[in-house]
Amino acid sequence: MSGMGKSAKPTTLRALLYSARFRGVLYQVLVVGGVLALGWYLVHNTLANLAARGIATGLGFLGQESGFDIGEGMIPYSAADTYARALLVGVLNTLKVAVLGIMLASVIGLTVGIARLSRNWLIARLATVYVEGVRNVPLLLQLFVWYGIVTALPVPRQAIDIGLGVFLSNRGLKIPAPVWHDSYWPAIIVLALAFLGLFVLRRWAMERMNRTGHPFPWLSTGLGAMVVLPLLTLMVTGAPVEWSIPELKGFNFQGGVDLSPEFAALLAGISVYTAAFIAEIVRSGILAVPHGQTEAALSLGLSRAKTLRLVVLPQALRVIVPPLTSQYLNLLKNSSLAVAIGYPDLVSVANTAINQTGQAVEGVALTMTVYLIVSLALSLLMNWYNSKVALVTR
Repeated sequence: MSGMGKSAKPTTLRALLYSARFRGVLYQVLVVGGVLALGWYLVHNTLANLAARGIATGLGFLGQESGFDIGEGMIPYSAADTYARALLVGVLNTLKVAVLGIMLASVIGLTVGIARLSRNWLIARLATVYVEGVRNVPLLLQLFVWYGIVTALPVPRQAIDIGLGVFLSNRGLKIPAPVWHDSYWPAIIVLALAFLGLFVLRRWAMERMNRTGHPFPWLSTGLGAMVVLPLLTLMVTGAPVEWSIPELKGFNFQGGVDLSPEFAALLAGISVYTAAFIAEIVRSGILAVPHGQTEAALSLGLSRAKTLRLVVLPQALRVIVPPLTSQYLNLLKNSSLAVAIGYPDLVSVANTAINQTGQAVEGVALTMTVYLIVSLALSLLMNWYNSKVALVTR
């Protein structure tokens, strides 16, 4: 009996070693342990080298006075503010150009993608030239071209008057802007409620469509409510409506909102570049829908425009959304090229902070962390939307 007990242990150990599941877990543990050990060595070695050279470490510099100005920003900032606020200005500038770039690139890409499938020979060929030309030229070179175009515009005294108080010059784009009053808060709250109501209205309209077969113009109704209801709120509350109109004073315009040449060049460059890739994604998504769907819709009396909007595009979204997510992420990361044309995005501000403090590791780590968080948030949003348009199989 004792001999049998002694031989059971080697047998159990041999069985574990021959178990694919046990070996899989063991290998994963060893890999994770190796990665953690390598990470600890790199961090320890870096901190030791920085300490040996008398270079400060940590994030304490974020509370120090920055001592440099930033050309433009979405929040008030001066050289007397801290590095943390300077980085926040850079983050907001990056988010501003990324959000507007995604919206603009989506509209251009959708239009060009549909144009490539047009039955009009000239429109289809022009769209093809745009896609093939833009996709095969490096984005950095395109940014230089756009910046050169913007800075070659007339001086403010000879600015192009677009109308409605909008002026275009080599100092950027000047547009009228409303003057903020605290009495606007009720209208802002109503606008937010109307925006949320748009999603509720869409869900009700879809359920009504599935139940009765009769469509409801939920989009136009919801957008109309988002415009009319805040205006009615302003009228009821008696809030003053004032506009700051750009006026030429001296050598530049005063008042209104200023879109700098750097911002305009960056927005145009990354939007046009990304739109070329989105156009091909849209084209492939439309071609992935069986042609019988189009023929069936036309046979029911739908126009080609309604067929595209109501039949083809909703099915094409299942193919379009996954690669579209990658293009949105590429646009976000490509915005870091703004440093080449002087736009104060996160990378540009972080580089200035690194040059002044010498804390390159912390500066680069903060920049990477911000891009990682924003990219993951964008991925989660697009994955959620993809789950809504994906074909559910049971």
